[in-house]
Amino acid sequence: MQDKDEKPKRGRKPVAAAPAAKAAPADSKKAPATKKPAAAKKAEPAKDNSEDDKASKIAQALFGDESAASAEPTPEAGAEATTTQSNQGTAPQGQNGGAGQQQPQGHRYPQPRKEPVFNVEFDGAIESEGVLEMMPDGYGFLRSSDYNYLSSPDDVYVSPSQIKLFGLKTGDTVQGTVRPPKEGEKYFALTKVDYVNGKRPDEIRDRIPFDYLTPLFPFEKLNLYTTSTNYSTRIMDLFTPIGKGQRGLIVAQPKVGKTMLLKEVANAIAANHPECYLMVVLVDERPEEVTDVERSVKAEVIASTFDEPAEKHVKVSTMALQKAKRLVECGHDVVILLDSITRLARAHNTVAPSSGKVLSGGVEANAMQKPKQFFGAARKIENGGSLTILATALIETGSKMDEVIFEEFKGTGNMELVLDRRLANKRIFPAIDLVGSSTRRDDLLLDKDVLGRMNILRLFINDMNTDEAMNELLKRMRGTKDNEEFLASMNR
Repeated sequence: MQDKDEKPKRGRKPVAAAPAAKAAPADSKKAPATKKPAAAKKAEPAKDNSEDDKASKIAQALFGDESAASAEPTPEAGAEATTTQSNQGTAPQGQNGGAGQQQPQGHRYPQPRKEPVFNVEFDGAIESEGVLEMMPDGYGFLRSSDYNYLSSPDDVYVSPSQIKLFGLKTGDTVQGTVRPPKEGEKYFALTKVDYVNGKRPDEIRDRIPFDYLTPLFPFEKLNLYTTSTNYSTRIMDLFTPIGKGQRGLIVAQPKVGKTMLLKEVANAIAANHPECYLMVVLVDERPEEVTDVERSVKAEVIASTFDEPAEKHVKVSTMALQKAKRLVECGHDVVILLDSITRLARAHNTVAPSSGKVLSGGVEANAMQKPKQFFGAARKIENGGSLTILATALIETGSKMDEVIFEEFKGTGNMELVLDRRLANKRIFPAIDLVGSSTRRDDLLLDKDVLGRMNILRLFINDMNTDEAMNELLKRMRGTKDNEEFLASMNR
């Protein structure tokens, strides 16, 4: 019986002794130097105990019995606990039979990888500017001039509360701070209004509506002189002077140079009157003509080409007119050059609902109301700004509708400039009919001396035909530097 009991004891002893021997160096690193001799001295009397007590203590040191660790803290228990920690840190094999280093109890399974979260925030405010277009529900959008004030992804949402707070209307040029769209939103939103039509919001809240402003005859002349060789604007300065608030009609046949004349007038106003806000509105125009005007004129160009539907022609012209009205309400001087009012009336005739009353040429009875509102908006405001409109009207196109449209606008303007096709065929430019062109109340725009000399000049060319009068005038103008020198040369 004694031999049978001793075999398992001899089998356990080498296994238990090896880890105990290896644990001593690890214990020397972590435990204080003063505790090692004490623990060794107190561990020596354990040789007199039985082999079972040794095996149980070694097993306790290896496998860390939690119940024994929670007992009273003796020096032996402290040394054994230190040995256990060093064993678990240095041994390559853990409790799971050498499967690898033991994992903590809370992370038994592999955890999913956490992606870093980026909170993207815009550093600073985002400024935006656009022209307000109100919707029937009370809210609105700031339209961009890059899209000719039509619907686009760059539109900025304006809440009804902001519209009521600042008294905004369709056509107001609003500049302010916007925020990016939140989840579920489509457009940027306006958060703060800084300027409305170039003024502070509190300055324009009590403005008078455009329809209630008092119109006057133009009395501030627009100087169109640029260079001595630009005879078109020099002749217009004398025969058809333009003032702030003028309502002018340029009557022209096709291919007589009316678009070139508009470009020269636009560049002259931009150079001599930077205080005026200049807009060139092209309706139902050729695409290459639009590009040419955009590149050659220092003004805002709002255009719709002939390949677009009539609804776009109407909307583009309406937004341009509303913007001009809002600027005039705030005291600004605005100039609109429209090409052409005939095509604008055609577009309104297409869009207008059928009323059952059709005029000659196929014109709806109510179709001319909107174009008349556009052209009739030109006026000089008493103690305020002004809106000047120069529009071209087509004649002799072979269309009865164009003749009816021209007759509707014939007596509505206070300035009329007539271009002659015969002069253009002879390559005489500018092809202006001097006798048929005039300005109402030009005595308010010209000095008395200049006005008297112009009356004499008109009497002189009245008996000539169109090409003789233009050739005589150009011959006398070529030798002079400006109009003052030209009028002074009439005495010689």
